[in-house]
Amino acid sequence: MNEMMSASASIGVVISLLGYWIGVQLKKKFGYGFLNPLLISIILVIAFLLVFRIDYDVYNSSAKYLSWFLTPATVSLAIPLYQQLERLKENYKAILVSILVGSITSMASVFLLALLFHFNHAQYVTFLPKSITTAIGMGVAEEMGGYAAITAATIIVTGIFGNVIADAVLKLFHIDDPIAKGLALGTSAHAIGTAKAMELGETEGAMSSLSIVVAGMITVIGANLFATLL
Repeated sequence: MNEMMSASASIGVVISLLGYWIGVQLKKKFGYGFLNPLLISIILVIAFLLVFRIDYDVYNSSAKYLSWFLTPATVSLAIPLYQQLERLKENYKAILVSILVGSITSMASVFLLALLFHFNHAQYVTFLPKSITTAIGMGVAEEMGGYAAITAATIIVTGIFGNVIADAVLKLFHIDDPIAKGLALGTSAHAIGTAKAMELGETEGAMSSLSIVVAGMITVIGANLFATLL
């Protein structure tokens, strides 16, 4: 009995890590942008739960322990930022303006879509923090009366989409400056975008890390202001 309980308690962690590992291997082997490890792991976990008819609550009761690493992982992004501190000081005005504009644009786009699709207030505020890290976004949505679980899903989808299309967008608009690349990825696609930025280089990763923090603070304030518009 104890062995069965122990196995049940670890199944979510094992499935999640195995799914992500498979995603990493596929990305290394084929290199396609759409083979994002997080996206692959989500698909594999869903398929596993459906095939073996495992209740989501059973899976989540053990997999939830992985979420404990979310906050320290976000905080650890300060390391590459510290390593690029001199470049940050040299370009701080352009950096702050870029993040501010990106954050406001994200929330303004949600407002316009809410008007177009006739969202109610709860639906509207659920999507407002879509471009910031999950650790902050869920709390922001919940405080404003939104659906935190849907916010989390939206943030993940936003991050994966940004990660997948990053190379194509940067190439399309001829964005070659490493600072601009990092700011764009961090502001629009939070932590998952930062993972892509770190693949591009140290400067990109540092600027993206900064964007997560600053965009998060701007969105906490801005979302409450935008929430009053609908």
